[in-house]
Amino acid sequence: MARIVLKGISKSYGDTQAVEDLNLAIEDGEFVVLLGPTGAGKTTTLRLIAGLEPPDSGQIAIGGRDVAGEAPAERDVAFVFQQYSLYPHLSVYENLAFPLKSPARRLGKEEVDRRVREVARMVRIDHKLENRSTRLSGGEMQRVAIGRALVRRPSIYLMDEPLSSLDAKLRAELRLELKRIQNELGSTLLYVTHDQVEAMTMADRIGILSHGRLVQIGTPREIYADPANLHVAARLGQPHINLLPVDLLPGGQTPSGTRTVGARTEHIEISLEGERNASIDWIEHLGDQNHLHIRVRDHKLVTLADPNFSIAAGDNVSLTLRNPLYFDAAGQRVT
Repeated sequence: MARIVLKGISKSYGDTQAVEDLNLAIEDGEFVVLLGPTGAGKTTTLRLIAGLEPPDSGQIAIGGRDVAGEAPAERDVAFVFQQYSLYPHLSVYENLAFPLKSPARRLGKEEVDRRVREVARMVRIDHKLENRSTRLSGGEMQRVAIGRALVRRPSIYLMDEPLSSLDAKLRAELRLELKRIQNELGSTLLYVTHDQVEAMTMADRIGILSHGRLVQIGTPREIYADPANLHVAARLGQPHINLLPVDLLPGGQTPSGTRTVGARTEHIEISLEGERNASIDWIEHLGDQNHLHIRVRDHKLVTLADPNFSIAAGDNVSLTLRNPLYFDAAGQRVT
């Protein structure tokens, strides 16, 4: 079992509260993503689980055992960092084999070779095994870094924004690779990022962190469609959710106590009929869709539209809301 349970975990650095009263359970074989901005406590959470930092309070259990007294090497976790951290003087093969050559593992040469080649094929770097790591592209180096974690076969994989330094195309490719590998291995994986696309496409569940606290956790669909507050609502969705005053646009019955209306693309209906209460400032053409930048009185909002929708900058349109999200003065969800 590689179930992870955090109970009441807190960690501070001087006056900075990095993690506060964190309660989280990650099931065996689950892919959980912690999402939040810089300083939310994502990396600290990983380091606490790995044993690289001691918590100030609370309990961490891995596979049903309290790991408070265990060193990082005893916790059977593999950590993939944002930077590749490869050994530049070693070949790809040697980098992959390095974790297996510890005296504690006592693996034979044939078993080491079998595992290295198996993992190299899995991360699709087997054609570069004899290359020095310094002769690889960024995407290839990150594949090696991920492979070096996989080859150990730990109970848990911890990944700290491993794709953030890559270009968009490579990030998209490696997102698919990571999810495929995790499905094949059935491994427990905790992944942290500030990229909502990574979270939405890879996670079984997403945990939203803010100032060291876990604000909400659920499936990507739950987090997107049913956010607990404004902070969570703003973390997911492209374009970002529009936050509007209550009386700006018509549409439906506003619940008592509402101070802010949250409108995503699917909540906004655009028409060329009826009273035209908005104007198109400009249009971003993105091929399969357009981003419409719209002005309603002194407020701006952004929504998506079909590129075949006959509209141009300067046109006046009619906007209405359909089942938007409502938030109170404290930013909490109102239903």
